[in-house]
Amino acid sequence: MSATTSTLRPKLSRAANDFADGWNRIGEQTAFYFKTIGLIPEAVVKYRVETLRQIAQMSLGVGALALMGGAVVIVAFLTFNAGALVGEQGFRSLSDIGVQALAGFLSAYINTRLAAPLIAAVGLAATIGAGATAQLGAMRINEEIDALEVIGVRAVAYLVSSRVVAGVAVVIPLYCVAAIATFLSTRSLIVFGYGQAAGIYDHYFNTFLQPSDLLWSFMQATLMGTAVMLVHTYYGFHASGGPAGVGEATGRAVRASLVVTVSITLASALAIYGASGNFHLSE
Repeated sequence: MSATTSTLRPKLSRAANDFADGWNRIGEQTAFYFKTIGLIPEAVVKYRVETLRQIAQMSLGVGALALMGGAVVIVAFLTFNAGALVGEQGFRSLSDIGVQALAGFLSAYINTRLAAPLIAAVGLAATIGAGATAQLGAMRINEEIDALEVIGVRAVAYLVSSRVVAGVAVVIPLYCVAAIATFLSTRSLIVFGYGQAAGIYDHYFNTFLQPSDLLWSFMQATLMGTAVMLVHTYYGFHASGGPAGVGEATGRAVRASLVVTVSITLASALAIYGASGNFHLSE
């Protein structure tokens, strides 16, 4: 009996410590996020040059990335393919039940509420977010962040808040490009690929595309962009363990940001549209 107790006690103690460490990390991240958001006015006013530099770098890129057009072109390519997939699968599924004329409805419904904001957030996490994590992690490993704090520069405002502001600012054109790319891709495939009349497609598309859906979708993309930048900057700012630690932090940040974006998509869809979807197909 004593041997069993002595065996279980270390396991229970280790499990309790892991549970407590997990909650401590959540508390640290939450405090860091609130601190970052609170220092945004200082970053915009005091470090506006750095903020503008980050916006230019994140939107069009630098070096080899600038030759491809930066994150804007990458997100456009991703969403264009997502829109093509919506058009192909949607048209074939509707054709099976003889209502392929409603393909325009699928574009107005799926692309606006799901594909455009979600793919834009995924592209933001894979390009801008991962880059921010790697940059901050390299600065932490090279003790550049400590050097900034020694000379009196508030590192969180200068490095983190400025990147969050830049990421949110870049989300605006990214979402516009993503929405246009998904709409154009789905329409092109259905009209030119499957031969549906353009008037039929446009009729159902314009009928079911609600301006409020575009507004909610834009707000959802902005919220996801903010969350992605907060997660990635946290992991980069607290990276440790040399170059391998930076790579590990980048991987953890991408994984966490993808989970957060999907969670935000689910929560916002339930909160905004409810279980019914907030539309009447009979109309």
